[in-house]
Amino acid sequence: MKNQESLRGRGASVNPANRFDRIEIERDADFNEEGSSPKTQFFADSSRSVISMNDSPDVPFSAGLNPYRGCEHGCAYCYARPFHEYLGFSAGLDFESRIIVKKDAPELLRKELSSPRWRPQTLSLSGVTDPYQPVERKLEITRRCLEVLNEFKNPVSVISKNRLIARDADVLSELARAQAATACLSITTLDARLARLLEPRASTPEKRLEAVRILSQAGVPVGVNVAPVIPGLNDHEIPAILQAAAKAGARHAGYILAHLPGAVAAVFEDWLLRHFPERKDKVLGQIRALHGGQLQDPRFGRRMSGEGTLAEEISSLFTLSRRRSGLDAPWPQLSAAAFQRPQDRLGLFEWGNIA
Repeated sequence: MKNQESLRGRGASVNPANRFDRIEIERDADFNEEGSSPKTQFFADSSRSVISMNDSPDVPFSAGLNPYRGCEHGCAYCYARPFHEYLGFSAGLDFESRIIVKKDAPELLRKELSSPRWRPQTLSLSGVTDPYQPVERKLEITRRCLEVLNEFKNPVSVISKNRLIARDADVLSELARAQAATACLSITTLDARLARLLEPRASTPEKRLEAVRILSQAGVPVGVNVAPVIPGLNDHEIPAILQAAAKAGARHAGYILAHLPGAVAAVFEDWLLRHFPERKDKVLGQIRALHGGQLQDPRFGRRMSGEGTLAEEISSLFTLSRRRSGLDAPWPQLSAAAFQRPQDRLGLFEWGNIA
């Protein structure tokens, strides 16, 4: 069933044309004659700021921090793929093999939090691509950003598909004691084979549950996100995922329905053709059923939740499964009450000595 031209370790096997480019290149120079996977390349990001703001009603945070642009996890369905087109790359293979790295992110973050213009609020780490993708093990940019946030006691909400998040349980635990940290593991499936095909360089489902356990034991409020729910592929797993998450120590749960914006549609359709050709029409048909006949509905309030009979059935299944698993408590509210700029604390200390 599996097409032999699929690239080992990659979610995408194609590079759809960049919507902003007039010239389309069909063959990437990184390929050899056998069509092997391109080697991951890393590029330095020269941005002078790292906190991005948004006012989308679909996103539960206003401020985000993304240490990386592009993501080597290679999830075939990833909604963030089209953002790579703004950098002149493709949303396909380029997204997972050409990674932009913000090496100065911790220093820039410290500068922005130190500014009197910064209004203490929850930062989402990360709002677009995974902050714990494989290269983070070596670069530790995300960890150093967390250490800066801990200095200021600025609240942070972290979401990942990688067990590496558990490495930073010590920093997250210290923030959590100030009601300033939550963590979330995105778990799409418990099927290791499906996960390997769908999210090739993310941690296995077992390792993600292990991260839930470690974070929970460290006192970090941790939840799971069943994301995305892909009807005809993983929707039947919702009860089992939530039961496993609760057993590992998760306290909360959410879900997002599959939606395929822009070039993501081409990448995911190609993925289905290569790995599950017999399910391709059914899966795409059911995704369209969630979004008014389209592969995505751009309207706020509908993009991630969908509408119609199938969307209602999935919602009911999730709600019932969440209640039975004991994960129906609301997500914890974070607080910026403990926020204080380190230089302010130093000033107070020095003034006390003079007095």
